[in-house]
Amino acid sequence: MSQLICIGLGYSAEHFVAAFGRKFDRIVGTMRGKERAAVLNAYEAGRLRALVFDGKSATPELHQAIVAADAALISVPQDADGDPVLRACGDAFLQARRLRSIVYLSTVGVYGDRGGDWVDEETPPRPFSARGRERLAAERAWQDFGARNGIPVAVLRLAGIYGSGRNALLQIARGDARRIVKPGQIFNRIHVGDIAQAIEAAFSRKASGIFNVADDAPSPPGDPLVFAAQLLGVAPPPEIPFADAAPSMSPLALSFWQECRRVNNEKLKRELGVVLRHPTYREGLRALLEIEKP
Repeated sequence: MSQLICIGLGYSAEHFVAAFGRKFDRIVGTMRGKERAAVLNAYEAGRLRALVFDGKSATPELHQAIVAADAALISVPQDADGDPVLRACGDAFLQARRLRSIVYLSTVGVYGDRGGDWVDEETPPRPFSARGRERLAAERAWQDFGARNGIPVAVLRLAGIYGSGRNALLQIARGDARRIVKPGQIFNRIHVGDIAQAIEAAFSRKASGIFNVADDAPSPPGDPLVFAAQLLGVAPPPEIPFADAAPSMSPLALSFWQECRRVNNEKLKRELGVVLRHPTYREGLRALLEIEKP
């Protein structure tokens, strides 16, 4: 019996489980909320076991699930003290004799601001924010763990995530889209379905190393909103200069807008064999329009 342990059953991990979970005989996933865990346990009828993980300590059941795992998907944010999973569950991972592959979900934010230049996996990370530096430290902690214990660790650096329930079509339909314009600003995005593909490819190949998971077309931040408005047959939201929007932004959002880069994804295609189903936001939004009909 093959078992997946998914620590941090959030947006991306849930989509992976929905698309490829049948390749495992059993899945154990963690979350912070007891209520959500209870709902998932009732719905999945035992095939997916949802456990609560507070980021501080592992329950005996979680410890046992890690020890019995063949594959591990780590999707928990780092904190100022390092990676909470290794800190709380490191002993269990050391006892996981069946573990053959680890996938750690990270972010392209570790590259920092590059003034719009291209970055690839050979580009030395240069995170600007404390959050980015902490994420980079967590990446390296998992890579070090894998190297010491002979377990391949694939670090997937994700671009801006969108998909069902989280996209420009819904922003336009709700009327809360902000079309902020900052000259020269450029972003990559990635459809959550393509993230699921990348995770599956990393597990199938027992991949080790860093892989950028991003689309083929870095573009200005307002372009998906304009295209979404066209698909819905409505006028796009008015432009808002970045200087006018910045004072109302959270520190996290502001740090996001202070970084600009183009992300190369050739290694993802070449070494993991991933063929993006949504190579740009245009294909992604057209597919979402058929699903959601906002």
